[in-house]
Amino acid sequence: MATLNELNTALAACVDRDTGRDYVAMKAVRDLSQDGELVSLTLALPYPAQSRHAEIGAQLEQALLALEGVSRVNVKVETRIEAHTVQRGLTPLPGVKNVIAIASGKGGVGKSTTAVNLALALSAEGARVGILDADIYGPSQPLMLGLQGQRPESPDGKSIIPLSAHGIQAMSIGFLIDAEQPMVWRGPMVTQALMQLLNDSRWDDLDYLLIDLPPGTGDIQLTLSQKVPLTGAVIVTTPQDIALLDARKGLKMFEKVGVPVTGVVENMAMHICSNCGHAEAIFGEGGGGRMAQEYGVELLGQLPLEMSIRLATDTGAPSVAAEPDGAVAALYKAIARKVAVKIGEKAKDFSAKLPKIVIQNT
Repeated sequence: MATLNELNTALAACVDRDTGRDYVAMKAVRDLSQDGELVSLTLALPYPAQSRHAEIGAQLEQALLALEGVSRVNVKVETRIEAHTVQRGLTPLPGVKNVIAIASGKGGVGKSTTAVNLALALSAEGARVGILDADIYGPSQPLMLGLQGQRPESPDGKSIIPLSAHGIQAMSIGFLIDAEQPMVWRGPMVTQALMQLLNDSRWDDLDYLLIDLPPGTGDIQLTLSQKVPLTGAVIVTTPQDIALLDARKGLKMFEKVGVPVTGVVENMAMHICSNCGHAEAIFGEGGGGRMAQEYGVELLGQLPLEMSIRLATDTGAPSVAAEPDGAVAALYKAIARKVAVKIGEKAKDFSAKLPKIVIQNT
């Protein structure tokens, strides 16, 4: 039989390629035991990575079978996502463990497409996910999710049950109005409407709620980033200098209100010709990477300007749902895992587990 120390040493040699840390240091190894030549353990990852469970299990099994006295290994790989801290003075939403803002600062950079594909990628990796379309003036998620014309139900006349598409929960002002109806509202009305959509929706046990923020860094965005309990934010930009100018403003806005920026996603980094496959950096090169380095955050990934991505969202089945095993879906899943890893490294929020004091007259 191998000793417990030998088992832990073998497991500590196994490095998680998503975090760069070994599983023992991550405190992910649970229920480690040995019965004769059989070693059993549970590996509890703090982020969703269902597509890699088999690979991780094989990695651990190979390391343990190399030990003398071990001939069989039973590894169970699972995901245990916890709630993490938000801005000071705010508490997590009921039914939601972590809220992630997807922002750009500038319109037209593919933020909504990135947001919905990241939501679908997190779901594909095993998490319970929702998306809130916070763009009151130009809601796009109903079209992207194939939910146009559908209306959510309200069982009590006060709360709303989010719609569901491709395995994720979704809420948008676009579900409540006609597609061609313009929202000629001033800022305070927009903010109030968004807070109602957020708080009155019956989110059902979500690990992550992604908020597709409207472009800009004005009163609406600032108020939302102050009132919504955010675990982190992702900045979407193109490599173009004009987009980076506004992306920097968005990043600084989150810094001012105490929301950690998880990282930067560079969209439309490279145009891929649908005829010959030629790649061309029509919006410039390396802008997202330089911005990330300048502000000390991670470049989470680079996405191509590819016709299939646009076609998929226009038909209501974004790339991750339309081609879950395709190259584009793999890019989104890699970015989603990086976002989840960053969230998982934050301090945990234990408010939901703390006892509540109730004063009664007896």
